[in-house]
Amino acid sequence: MRKMVLILIIFLISPLSFTLAQEKPLVITSIAPIAEIVREAFGESVQVEYLVPPGVDPHQYQLTPEQIEKIQKADVIVTIGHLPLEEKIEELEKEGILKGEVLGIEDYQRYGFRYLPERWYNNKYNPHGIWLDPYNALAIAEATKEALKTHYSGQNIFEAQYSLFKAKVETIILTYQKMNLNEKQAIIELPSQQYTLEWIGIEVIASIKPEEEIPAKSVDELLEMVKTVDVIVYSTDSPESLKNAVLELSRKTGVPTIGISTIWSEKEYTEVLIQNSANIVSAFRTYVPQEVPSQQSLNTTYIILAFIVGVTLGTAFGVIIKK
Repeated sequence: MRKMVLILIIFLISPLSFTLAQEKPLVITSIAPIAEIVREAFGESVQVEYLVPPGVDPHQYQLTPEQIEKIQKADVIVTIGHLPLEEKIEELEKEGILKGEVLGIEDYQRYGFRYLPERWYNNKYNPHGIWLDPYNALAIAEATKEALKTHYSGQNIFEAQYSLFKAKVETIILTYQKMNLNEKQAIIELPSQQYTLEWIGIEVIASIKPEEEIPAKSVDELLEMVKTVDVIVYSTDSPESLKNAVLELSRKTGVPTIGISTIWSEKEYTEVLIQNSANIVSAFRTYVPQEVPSQQSLNTTYIILAFIVGVTLGTAFGVIIKK
């Protein structure tokens, strides 16, 4: 208990101490959701910026001269491994003109990152929406932490802040995995949505639009398959044509739909994780356990943290965390 209190004290005073000691490190990410992971994991100890403006397709976006200049000044650059702008960052790195460390998939894999297979597209690795899996978010944050520790003093600050972020995310993971959805199946609208489902236990068997370069499947093509699944998932910010296909499939089959967020800004990562998960679980009307695992499997850090941050699991259900 005393150790936890000390960690919390360090967490509260560390941003101020770090600011007084030296300039904040600049972390640049390719897209906004990755920026929100870094921002929540390290708080005021770092300056975080992202490259792709809100509402712009990241698969089409090209870096501006001003952004290239900014990247050259960054201390850590966090990428997701398949965007055209990230290919440019790789070129800059090879030219030896970048000050900071560029992080990619291989760095995250050291800390538990995993690709999911696109079962509907030759079982290739799914590079879309990887941040929506909380295990991947933790891997990205931990790799960022290690990069910050390598290049900056004040290592205990980054470690303490990351530990609290990790505890918060793992509390959410443990709670939602108690929903017992391991035998459920889903069809998704776009490949990125796979990562919101499979960490909970729901298997994705098909996608209306299989890949970026592949045309969307028609309602008639998917109709019989949809009748075999439990839910259809779509992104609230997807093109209207795809959302209309989801609604049509639901109308013809009676299978419920779930709307989730995949790209966002100005919201904490855990806030979006909780809301997406609550939306998914509410569609099943399943038994909701009244407590998460006992202290044997859920340590004091998680218990205290749950009360401190007020982890709320949406209007779908409430969970009491007990010692």
